[in-house]
Amino acid sequence: MYLSETSIEVRYAETDQMGIVYHANYLIWMEIGRTKLIEDLGFHYTKMEEDGILAPVVDIQVSYHQPVKYGDPVKIETWIEEYNGLRTTYGYKIYIHDKDLAVTGFSKHVCVKKETFKPVSLRKLYPDWHKAYLNAKKDPEREGNR
Repeated sequence: MYLSETSIEVRYAETDQMGIVYHANYLIWMEIGRTKLIEDLGFHYTKMEEDGILAPVVDIQVSYHQPVKYGDPVKIETWIEEYNGLRTTYGYKIYIHDKDLAVTGFSKHVCVKKETFKPVSLRKLYPDWHKAYLNAKKDPEREGNR
């Protein structure tokens, strides 16, 4: 499994009145991680958009384990949990100080034509991208309980 990592520092604007990160900001951080993973694999989501292809979220799940606060250094780990040529599930772990697990989650996406929102095959449209995803995908036979 290929694991992409990116780091950010929590900005004041991302926190709520209690001084902890507002829950919806984790979705933005997951998107940052997903975009970084795609770029790490040698591709750009903007290229798909230029071709009239979108990859909307069809399902998302987030579990909060502990609060993240203003100024905390955060590491986002992102990987491909499942991929079948049409749908992709990305997995995420967000850590504080590289060690304290704060958030886990996943997002499921399907590629669609911009005009019709009809699903399209990544396998057919972007064979190089398809191959990279197959190679990067989580292999339950080789992986522990990540």
